[in-house]
Amino acid sequence: MKEMSTSKLILRYVKYSLIIIFIGILGIVGGYFYLSRDLPGLEELERFEPELISRVYGSDGTILIEFYTQRRVLIPLEEIPAHVIDALLATEDREFYNHWGMNVKRTVKAFLVGYGGASTITQQLARTLHLDLERSYIRKLKELIIAINIEQTYTKDEILEMYLNSIYFGHGTYGIQAAAKLYFNKDVQNLNLDEGAMLIGILPAPARFSPITNYDMAIKRRNLVLNNMVSTGKISKWDYANALKQSTSVAEKHESLGIAPYFTEYVRQEISDLSDQYNIDIYRDGLEIYTTLDSRMQLFAEEALQNHLRYQQKKLDRRLIDNRQEMISLLGVSADSVAYISNNSLFHMLPLSQRVVQGSFFAIDPETGAILAMIGGRDFEESKFNRAVQAARQPGSVFKPFVYTAAVDNGFSPADQVLNQPVVIIEADGTRWTPTNYDGTTGGLTTMREAIQWSINLVSIRWVQKISPRVVRDYARKMGITTPIDAVESISLGTSPTRLSEVVAAYAIFPNQGVWNKPFAITKVLDRNGHEIYRSPRDTREVLSPETAYIMTDLLRTVIDAGTGGSVRWKYHFTNVPAAGKTGTTQNFTDALFVGFTRNLCAGVWVGVDDPRVSLGEGQSGSVAALPIWANFMKKTYDELDYPVRNFERPAGVQTLSICAESKKLPTEFCPITTEIFNVRYAPKSRCTLHDINGNQLNKSVDF
Repeated sequence: MKEMSTSKLILRYVKYSLIIIFIGILGIVGGYFYLSRDLPGLEELERFEPELISRVYGSDGTILIEFYTQRRVLIPLEEIPAHVIDALLATEDREFYNHWGMNVKRTVKAFLVGYGGASTITQQLARTLHLDLERSYIRKLKELIIAINIEQTYTKDEILEMYLNSIYFGHGTYGIQAAAKLYFNKDVQNLNLDEGAMLIGILPAPARFSPITNYDMAIKRRNLVLNNMVSTGKISKWDYANALKQSTSVAEKHESLGIAPYFTEYVRQEISDLSDQYNIDIYRDGLEIYTTLDSRMQLFAEEALQNHLRYQQKKLDRRLIDNRQEMISLLGVSADSVAYISNNSLFHMLPLSQRVVQGSFFAIDPETGAILAMIGGRDFEESKFNRAVQAARQPGSVFKPFVYTAAVDNGFSPADQVLNQPVVIIEADGTRWTPTNYDGTTGGLTTMREAIQWSINLVSIRWVQKISPRVVRDYARKMGITTPIDAVESISLGTSPTRLSEVVAAYAIFPNQGVWNKPFAITKVLDRNGHEIYRSPRDTREVLSPETAYIMTDLLRTVIDAGTGGSVRWKYHFTNVPAAGKTGTTQNFTDALFVGFTRNLCAGVWVGVDDPRVSLGEGQSGSVAALPIWANFMKKTYDELDYPVRNFERPAGVQTLSICAESKKLPTEFCPITTEIFNVRYAPKSRCTLHDINGNQLNKSVDF
């Protein structure tokens, strides 16, 4: 009986033990499926797509800027030095190649004494890629499940590669390549032993161990990692001792706006506009964005603009400080309320929009419309407003070529003349407008070439009257100006605001034989796998005949070679390249402009104060306040970059003819002779009747 009782007890014990084991197994299986229900599946584990840096490149291969929420660059395992991998394994997971995602001994110990130090590299990867940062036993169990699944999905080397490309190194930086750049300004391939050890030492607590914020602690961590490498036989004692002697200098950390911040912001906005259509995110997708901007030209433009703006700023400062009444008017206060405030203090009370000289610059390739340089203001951090593409300001005489283009395209020639005499215009509201020339002078019959050479206001107004304001407006529209333009006589003086970028693109029609190209910034966008996903569409159309385009080019050459833009040649020594352009100055010297071109480069400059009530100062015309920037940029571009020098192409339909210097008709043997270019369709056909055998005038009347 006693033996049977013992047997029954044993059976009962076994039975209950089996039940408990069964329940335990059920619990484990149930717990596994319960915990796994919201964990990533096999498909997601096989898709390793961490957030990556998107890079914007210039046409010369320079990285202009990087966009990211997490600073990360993927790099293959074979490009990571062996000493970095050895440092990682010696410090974080010595049994990495022997376990199946979990180190049982370390895990048991961790459960007994706390959480720290138990996770394998695979578990850390699981936490980094697929779990939040909440610390709990449940999270540890989920982490273990994912780690086991990762081990079943990837090889050990693949796990190492993913880990080193995704782990956090502090300061918004993820992955070993981005960390090497941040801390040492090196590619990972070039890391020294001590530098690699320092990076691995950061991993357990990047905020505490960052060498940027806690250098002494980072050195201690570096030394610990080196010691681990010695104890595991990864480096010799000699290498260890040598590495300890190194200072492991850290690169200075500074936030950079990159190269050409106004341009890169322009690119960012374009990509953002495409994000829904192409399902892309510039901050996360690791895009490779190739652009048209030449970083060298951009540097030349910035140097030229900043140097000249400093000069213009000094002039404005002196002018405003000496004009107390103007400052009071701009502030909108009474004189009594600021009676005890000095002029200098009043000046600094003015907002930046009233006391800072701004400038913008825009350059394109006339043949394609590719944007080569762009500056939207003197300081991107101070003001993000892009004055090159957003600001609409009066162009002044820079608008006159639209008037003469309309005339030339409708049968008139550079030799045609109108009177340089005052005009009186009755405005729509009944007021009288009596415009004058810049220098207040008048004259007699003046050719189109002379009028554009010296920017004669009265002559351009008479040409508008001759061909009608509506026709001029239509030509400006056809040539790419989209801002509202009033079809009135004052159109010839550039009173309707325009955008600098549109004016530059319109001028580029002239050297491009009548073909307009819409400016563009992006050549192509590649995804993280190198597949092209976007290319900027080209918008191009022929808007002028080649003959009209060439004649306008030749007229504008006169401005630079012998007119209001002559200082380009004699003062700024841009002498050996065929070039053309036009100065522009608005009323009260509020805006100063210069737009000009060569065969393969067209650029424009605007200088002014954001508040149009503030003048740059007496005499600060386009030739003084804007032209120097253009001239210095052009000279440096052609000198430093060995830019090709090309002549403007004359079409067969344009010929040089000898004409009478006075009547501008075909000469007789008695006429004083000059030459002019003509569209052969509109060349003069009648002969001069003014001169006798001695060259004297016979008939004073001239058609005009």
